[in-house]
Amino acid sequence: MKQAPAEEILIVDEKDRIVGHRPRSEVDEKNLRYRVAALWLKNQKGESLLARRAYTKTHEPGRWGPAVSGTVPVGESYLDALLREAKEELGLSGLALKDGPKERIDGSHCCFNQWFTSTLDKPAEDIVIQREEVAEVKWFSKKELQKRIETDPEEFIGGMKKYCGLFA
Repeated sequence: MKQAPAEEILIVDEKDRIVGHRPRSEVDEKNLRYRVAALWLKNQKGESLLARRAYTKTHEPGRWGPAVSGTVPVGESYLDALLREAKEELGLSGLALKDGPKERIDGSHCCFNQWFTSTLDKPAEDIVIQREEVAEVKWFSKKELQKRIETDPEEFIGGMKKYCGLFA
């Protein structure tokens, strides 16, 4: 599969139909609608693996979010992007993925976010993270996650309370 340079990302319309591609800087500057693939990972204990975004990220730096999340570039599908991001960000491959919901997000960033879910039984300290993308990973119990979202919402990406309700 041929992949365009990483800074060229797909632009879609309000129905998620591809209408072109633009450099990431232009997408952010003009608030163009793009695609994101995200992965919610759980273990056999029912805990959810979250990743703290690198502090150098332009979007929500240092905040806890899904285990894997990434923009879909030219030449990739949602699934292709998710598989690549899982390998790059956390060193994960061979996951048994299930399709989750797709949501349209409007606001300071306009995108379609396609969710995937999977199970992973691996200690957080054994996950090899890509430091440019991820500051750390941690398994959260549902109770701990709900409490932390209520007491420290600024520690989490926008929408985390909703995602916790969907997946945790």
